[in-house]
Order: sequence, then structure tokens, then C-alpha cells
Amino acid sequence: MFKIWAKIIKDGKIEKQLTYKRADKFTYGDFFNYLADICEGLDIATPVLLKTHIFNYAKFNTVRFLPRDFAESVDFDRLVLDNIVV
Repeated sequence: MFKIWAKIIKDGKIEKQLTYKRADKFTYGDFFNYLADICEGLDIATPVLLKTHIFNYAKFNTVRFLPRDFAESVDFDRLVLDNIVV
């Protein structure tokens, strides 16, 4: 089981947040599917996922997506995904 805390941050404040939980084991190969589920829950577009995003999540347990990572324009400063260690 794993949990990811997703936050939409605008002007230094959390605008929306979501705790994403899955009962199965975490795999980096399915990271885009987790990201798509999280973005659907937050009702935002899914950003472009690069290897650097996955590496940052693996090394630092957090990843940040900036507006330039989205194909569509967004009205927030960043999307942050944090690993919640169970």
C-alpha cells in the first residue's frame, strides 16, 4: 500500500489537496497512471511526465510540476506530489 499527498499551490497557499491511496505495490512504471488519477481527482489537466520528475520523486520523495510542464494553461503556481511513508 502507498499514499501520495497531492497539493495545488497558488501564491504560497494550498488551493486544493488530495490524498491518493492504492492497495497494490508502488511501481515507477505505473507512475503516469497514478499522476493521471490524481489530476482527475483534482480536476486539472495532466502534466507532461519526464524522467527527471520520476528521478526527483524516487530520490527526494517529492516532485513539483510547474505551469510549463502542462500543455494547457493552468491558474496555479505548482502541483506538488509528496510520498507519504506508511
